Amino acid sequence: MHGNHIPRKTILSQLIASLLMIGAGSVSADDIRSLPPVEVVSRYSLLGAADSANEGAVGQAQIDNRVVARTGEVLEVIPGLIVSQHSGEGKANQYFLRGFNLDHGLDFKITLDGMPINQRSHAHGQGWADLNPLIPELISAINYRKGPYYAVDGDFANAGTANIYYTDTVDRGIASVGLGQNGFYRTLLSNSPKFNNGNLLYALELSHYDGPWDNPDNYRKYNGMLRYSEGNSANGFNLTAMSYSGKWNSTDQIPYNDYKSGLISRWGTMDTSSGASANRNSLSGEWRQSDASGTVLFQAYMIQNYLDLYSNFEYAAASQFNQRDSRVTTGFNLARTWNIEGLGKEATNTLGLQAQNDNIHNSLNSTTARVRNTTCQSVIDQCRSDRITQSSLGLYGENHVHWNDWFRTVAGLRGDYFRFANRGLSSSTGDNNSDTVNNFIASPKLNLVFGPWAKTEYYYSVGNGYHSNDARGVTIGSGTRSDGLVKTFGQEVGIRTEIIEGMQTTLALFQLDSASEIVYAGDTGLTEDTGRRSRRTGFEFNNYIKATKWLTLDADFAYAKARFRDAGGSGKYIEGAVEGVASISAIIDNQGPYSGSLQLRYFGPRPLTEDNSMRSDSTTTINGKLGYRVNKDTKIEFIGFNLLNTQSSAIDYAVDSYTGVGGTSNTVGPYRVFHPIESRTFRVMLITRY
Repeated sequence: MHGNHIPRKTILSQLIASLLMIGAGSVSADDIRSLPPVEVVSRYSLLGAADSANEGAVGQAQIDNRVVARTGEVLEVIPGLIVSQHSGEGKANQYFLRGFNLDHGLDFKITLDGMPINQRSHAHGQGWADLNPLIPELISAINYRKGPYYAVDGDFANAGTANIYYTDTVDRGIASVGLGQNGFYRTLLSNSPKFNNGNLLYALELSHYDGPWDNPDNYRKYNGMLRYSEGNSANGFNLTAMSYSGKWNSTDQIPYNDYKSGLISRWGTMDTSSGASANRNSLSGEWRQSDASGTVLFQAYMIQNYLDLYSNFEYAAASQFNQRDSRVTTGFNLARTWNIEGLGKEATNTLGLQAQNDNIHNSLNSTTARVRNTTCQSVIDQCRSDRITQSSLGLYGENHVHWNDWFRTVAGLRGDYFRFANRGLSSSTGDNNSDTVNNFIASPKLNLVFGPWAKTEYYYSVGNGYHSNDARGVTIGSGTRSDGLVKTFGQEVGIRTEIIEGMQTTLALFQLDSASEIVYAGDTGLTEDTGRRSRRTGFEFNNYIKATKWLTLDADFAYAKARFRDAGGSGKYIEGAVEGVASISAIIDNQGPYSGSLQLRYFGPRPLTEDNSMRSDSTTTINGKLGYRVNKDTKIEFIGFNLLNTQSSAIDYAVDSYTGVGGTSNTVGPYRVFHPIESRTFRVMLITRY
């Protein structure tokens, strides 16, 4: 962002006003996006406004300074979050946070302008959260929070929640072109001219990338959006249409033993016919109204998603499988907040209603080179086709009270009703899973805030959350059914301080219990409900330092211990659970025409087996970029990824068996498979504002 520096008190007052406006249980990025431009703000000051130490908000300035190889990596502005990938381009990212291997999104809720990104009962992975349709230049703010402590958050909001908000307007038009190694190119055109009584925001994005792989990804992305808006964040509305299409080849994981023995190169692919196509189209609207008595927020959406995915995790030619998912999701969010003053207390009460319906047709098929096999192969338990209708209705209430100038509380209660209806169309086992199951869950929440004293606040948070399970497991006709809704219980203590001028520091100690753990099975490509209880304990230590007028530093550290609490399996370790992570970044600006950033990312080792006998290595990378402003309208950026050319893994799994190079059968596992991080790569971007 560019413009005059805004005093911290001004930012804080506007954040507090936003809190009263939106009434959703925490500071809303929906209104943070309307703040005046701030000079290189990494994280907004939330002292006196946030409900916990784990809550935060970042604006476009910090997002713009991130070095991002894939779109989903913009979420690494959230402290403690790792965004990785196990299949090259196109596929939904892999997320790691607070001791979770979140797979493609389970237990981590993501929304875009109120629309759910996570997909329930998805063909490939529960909670599938594909951020490839995102256009980073349009993001005005990302509001994040950790844990199940907020009544407004429902399904999947256990490890954390990320609410992404697009801007209604851009200051000036954006035209950018990027070129780089390994077949990279990207173009973006965006502007928001005046139209009628409002503004018409449009954006068109085209990109391509091959990667370093022997069998190129050949990722082709076509992306666009159109938004009409009137008014502002307090009183106004917008209507938005978005469309995304992507096609790619999948590189997937490769067997570590075959790589070390030289049978396959680091950039090799075991099945060159694996790949996918995906598209997402949506229509959404938002209406906001506020006055002295409170606010009303209404959001509605309709989303069409499609994925046609071919994978092969055992590597035999006939072990490829196809997962197809086609769905239409509709829903709305309605929140009414009342401002209350009495007995010398400031308070707000919020009542909210959320509804979502998914009409899903997904299937699992055995294929060879994308041709369906006549019989199911060993990698798949059964070939099947299902027609699922999954509906939910959530009602929540929340009460904010400032009891005095040093103590405030946020008490909330949420109730959710789910209907899982599955009409099995076909199954190789004859079990069509045709049934309907209804579930209800209640989730109380409480946040206590003490202070501020000496620019320092103290927090205690406690609450229940949940995630939904795949409807196919909930309605299964034979065997053990999964619970429709899995309860979690979390609590944490934290501190937020700005006692040192120019420095924001937060520390949170947390514990989260889950009634049933879901893990990703790398050798089948499916998520499995272990039926075992789990516990995660850990801490997060985050620091933002405005060292000088031209230098901004971020230093974030997190550690978590994840263990099963029940006997069974081969041990108590949770496969793939992240332990230690760290991120350190430096941003330089206000140096004439020059700007730049450098960021270090540490992704610690993880257990790959329940007995911890096999572990992944750690991964440390350094990315950076250097910008030169040619004139007030034009800027050139030179971007480098993995500057140290580290040879490590983006992701690791342990599998029970695999067919190696040359058809060698390896049946006595566990065996390590991995997806390598890419070698040192450079790109150049030309950005023009008009």
